[in-house]
Amino acid sequence: MSEHEATPEIVPAGTPTLDVVDVRSGMFGASDGGDTSGFGGLVRTVSVAPAASRPYGGWFDDVADGLEQAYPQFAEAIEKVVVEHGELTLHIRREHLRHVAQVLRDDAALRFEMCMGVSGVHWPGDADRELHAVYPLLSYTHNRRIKLEVSCPDADPHIPSLYEVYPTNDWHERETYDFFGIIFDGHPSLSRIQMPDDWPGHPQRKDYSLGGIPVEYKGAEIAPPNERRHYS
Repeated sequence: MSEHEATPEIVPAGTPTLDVVDVRSGMFGASDGGDTSGFGGLVRTVSVAPAASRPYGGWFDDVADGLEQAYPQFAEAIEKVVVEHGELTLHIRREHLRHVAQVLRDDAALRFEMCMGVSGVHWPGDADRELHAVYPLLSYTHNRRIKLEVSCPDADPHIPSLYEVYPTNDWHERETYDFFGIIFDGHPSLSRIQMPDDWPGHPQRKDYSLGGIPVEYKGAEIAPPNERRHYS
């Protein structure tokens, strides 16, 4: 076995088989030799939970039943349902995302009134699904939390904006666009929010260069170390 081959993991009997989405080398998964962590020989398998089957347990089934009854295209919209770490995640096909979110917000049996934002994920090894967006939803009415997850390929990084359904996602979608390059179609003003407008690339993607980024100071003066902080 070479130093770059992963040691097979011993999986207990009865454990659900995980879906492998990537195999990474080094501490940060850099493929351009830019890993300066000292762990360049480390090999890790990136796995995600497989689809769950009914019954999901507790009120998870109530949510699935409610959405299925309220949204006639339920079977087409749902890629898979995942139950992991006590959480319910609905993987939604992107063309159905806005309609599913609207139903989850408005239907009396569901009432997920609040979207807590959107987080981007980049899995270069997940072919044709490299970019993911994850939306945590909160129901004040029923005191429940679920997550929606939607994916898109690097070659077509478009996902419908949820701004019209959850206006608080305005800046969250801008940040996810800024850092991951996901384009939220229908957003009223999709632009960078952290990085300068002319910044090349998206810093939280796995294929973004590690370090070595030049920093330009314009008119700044750096005080001597003994003058930078005052201790009383």
